[in-house]
Amino acid sequence: MDNGARTVISGAMDADALIVGGGLTGPLTALALARAGLTSIVLDARPRAAFDDAAFDGRAYAMALGSVRVLQGLGLWGALADVAQPITGIRASDGRAGEGASPLHLAFDAAEIGEPFMGQMIEDRHLRPALLAACDASDRIDMRFGVAVTDQSVEGASVRVAAGSDLTGRVLLGCDGRDSGVAQRAGIRRVGRDYGQTALVCALSHDLPHHGIAHQFFMPPGPLAILPLRGNRSSIVWTETPEVAAELNALSDDDYLDVLRPRFGSFLGQIALTGARYTYPLNLTLADAFTAPLIALVGDAAHGIHPIAGQGLNLGVKDVAALAHVLDHARARGEDPGAPDVLARYQRWRRFDTGMMGFATDAVNRLFSNDNPALRLARDVGMGAISAWPGARRRFIREAAGLTGDLPDLMRG
Repeated sequence: MDNGARTVISGAMDADALIVGGGLTGPLTALALARAGLTSIVLDARPRAAFDDAAFDGRAYAMALGSVRVLQGLGLWGALADVAQPITGIRASDGRAGEGASPLHLAFDAAEIGEPFMGQMIEDRHLRPALLAACDASDRIDMRFGVAVTDQSVEGASVRVAAGSDLTGRVLLGCDGRDSGVAQRAGIRRVGRDYGQTALVCALSHDLPHHGIAHQFFMPPGPLAILPLRGNRSSIVWTETPEVAAELNALSDDDYLDVLRPRFGSFLGQIALTGARYTYPLNLTLADAFTAPLIALVGDAAHGIHPIAGQGLNLGVKDVAALAHVLDHARARGEDPGAPDVLARYQRWRRFDTGMMGFATDAVNRLFSNDNPALRLARDVGMGAISAWPGARRRFIREAAGLTGDLPDLMRG
């Protein structure tokens, strides 16, 4: 033993980890812990039927290469490889609706870092069932839906939750989103701010192929992201002010497209809506602490950032990989997974990284979401300079691919 963390205390526990939240992060955490030899019970108040609908609804996630490695390491990629769309490059440009993009822009390609792709676009209808099927197949994971957690308490070396009946574990993991009940019951507060922006999200079909290129078009109200899906389809994240977004969301599909077309441009030919349309408000929110006695927060329960860089879910996946890394190595040393020193390692690893990413996305959003002529000139020149400087370009590519910093075991490939 190389530290003073308490060793595992024997006793009857329902599971090593009690995980609250059955969306994406919760099951992924359970799978990562199962790989490390730990048992989990995953609890979610929603019924199982809410997660089993495999119909296309337009929701999709940009998974960075580092996150794809996690899926591969957990044995999930076999179910996803044939339905995911590789992101082979990124184009970022500045401009106004109907005027086209500035000639000074960023162009990133995966080949520059010797990789076949920078990430993969995976539709929710494929990712969620793959996670649940893998959890169902594991004898170390117990998935319980329709079960609400109403209370939690720390009792010596165990944590207890009230979820219909009482359950005990060595550690409680909050994977229950930005309004995390686990965090609130633990007295963990959040800081942040509202961006005064709303994202309009939908999927489009188009006439011409996208060639696996993701586009980010910065306009004064906010960015428009065009993310490639399988076939001639793309996922759209379109940022406007809340007032404008509400007006747009109330339009018919045809009128909605009429407003979108000047912003989208004609580079992919004619476009049409496919799937549903969504809106969600944008804000920055960070938990004051990622841990409390016998408790750790993962994913959106710990942090929520602007989607401008597409890193929201990727930060959560890195949380999962880092926590599994910490608990796996602690287990190998005979340490209790809920020991203060063990959980402190997770917090040190992840809180600085997520704080810096939150700061970076906040700064980029402030810089680009305006029509100030001086700032427009500065950011266009800056993008042109980065694009022309191979060393800086490769650094940004590796950052976008999730390959920078201290990587957990699951992300090392």
